[in-house]
Amino acid sequence: MEKHSDLLGRINNLYASFSKGQKKIANYLVANYNKAAFMTASQLSEETSVSCSTVVRFAVELGYDGYPMLQRALQELVRTNLTAFQRIETTTARVGKQNLLTTILNFDIIKIKQTLEEIDHNVFSAAVEAILNAEKIYIVGVRSASALATFLGFYLNLIFDNIRLVHTTSASEIFEQILRIGSNDVLIGITFPRYSARTIKAMQYAKNQDATVIAITDSKASPATPLASYPLIAETDIASFADSLVAPLSVINALIAELGMRKKGDLQKSFDALERIWDEYEVYEAVEDE
Repeated sequence: MEKHSDLLGRINNLYASFSKGQKKIANYLVANYNKAAFMTASQLSEETSVSCSTVVRFAVELGYDGYPMLQRALQELVRTNLTAFQRIETTTARVGKQNLLTTILNFDIIKIKQTLEEIDHNVFSAAVEAILNAEKIYIVGVRSASALATFLGFYLNLIFDNIRLVHTTSASEIFEQILRIGSNDVLIGITFPRYSARTIKAMQYAKNQDATVIAITDSKASPATPLASYPLIAETDIASFADSLVAPLSVINALIAELGMRKKGDLQKSFDALERIWDEYEVYEAVEDE
C-alpha cells in the first residue's frame, strides 16, 4: 500500500512528463497542498487556470482512478504532516465565514456515513470473535486516542474480566505492561493522524509475539493497518487543531454493543450485582420527578 506521504515525491518524479497545464497543477499542489486538499476539481481548475478535464487527467496520470481519490490522498497528507497551528489555519480557510457549529457537525455526519459505506463487515465480525475467544485483551491508545481507549476499556471491563487498559505515560511503561502478551491474547491499538509512535511500536511487539492485533484507525494507508489481523477503518476529519473522532467512537460503540449481545447471559448477572452495589454505595445521584 502506497503511503500518502509519497504523493509529493511522485509528483516530483513525474514532473518532466507532465503537459504545460499539468505542470501548473503540480506546482500549485506542491506549494499549497493544504488548501488544494479541500478544493473540488472545478475549484482547482479555476485556481490554476487550466481546464477541469486537465485536472482529472492529472489525477489519472498520477495513478488514481479519478480526482476524488487524488483529493483523498491530499487530505491524508494534510492530516499526517501539518502542525497543530497549521491545522487551525487550514480549517479557517476551509470553513471561512460559515457557521462553525453547523459545519463541524455536518462534517461529522459525513464521516459516519463514509465509515458505514466503507467498513468491512467481515473484518468487524472476525474482530468480535477474536475478542470473545481471547485469554487477555489489551487496549492501547495514546494522546487524543486515549479517550477512546478509556471509553472502550470501561465498557469491556463490564463485559469481561480479562481487560488490560494499557497506561501510556512512557514507551517503557507500555512494554512493561504488555510484556507477557502471547498467541492467545488480543491487542486493540487505536491511532489516528498524527499517528502515535508508541501505539505503533506496541502493535508491532504484539504482532511479533503472535498475538491477534486489532487496529482502530483511519485508512488503509495508516501504519497501524499492516500490523493488524483485523483493521477497523473509521473516517476522521480535521476539526481545527483537534481531529474529529466521532466515526471511530461509533465503531467502538458498535463493537461494545455486539460483544454485549454475545455475552448477554453473563451481563445480566453482572449488572444485577452492580445495580445492588450502585444503590448501596449511592454511586449515582437520585433524580426525583417534579
